[in-house]
Amino acid sequence: MSTDLTERAGATGVTVDVGDATTRYLLYGLLPSWFVPGVADWVMHRRTRIEDTAGTKESLIHSLMMAEVGIPIALTLRYEVNPLLLSVQLGGAAVHEATALWDVRTAVRSEREVKPIEQHIHSFLESLPFGALAALMCLHADQVRSLLHGGRGDPDAWRLVPRRRPLSRGYLAGIAAAIGTCVLLPYGEELLRCVRAGRKNDKRNKKGR
Repeated sequence: MSTDLTERAGATGVTVDVGDATTRYLLYGLLPSWFVPGVADWVMHRRTRIEDTAGTKESLIHSLMMAEVGIPIALTLRYEVNPLLLSVQLGGAAVHEATALWDVRTAVRSEREVKPIEQHIHSFLESLPFGALAALMCLHADQVRSLLHGGRGDPDAWRLVPRRRPLSRGYLAGIAAAIGTCVLLPYGEELLRCVRAGRKNDKRNKKGR
């Protein structure tokens, strides 16, 4: 759903559709920029040698957090926003926040140094989902109202409905490539590194007995 709100841009008489502008911002601004702090966080894990401290446990928590955010995003790119999708998005954001606290606690207890710059990176990774969700709820205020009323009167409220205006294959392919390059590849490398280090430590401990 696109909002009917419009604004006059100065004296040029150009009409700007706020709904379309916000949608473009979400698709071409906020979502692509999300990959930047994700890669920066991976760099910090590597610099503080996660494989020698929190190891596989923390790396698996990172994978869990990516799934908690990634699944709602993937669904939003393919399906209409309705009470079901909003519930998934809200639930994912809440669970992601709880998992983020678990992540930091795990890192600190393992004596991995969580530097101030890494904490600042975390602030972006935690705030971006809420910012995106807030903008999406403003764009789809009617669906928010429907959710608050339990979806009464809407036969499609609690099922996934394909987008009426599907996103282009080029855009979806670009996002998929970015996910592979900026998420799956670096964090897969991190997990593999942690698993290998854990196995080496196990072998050393067995020899030392």
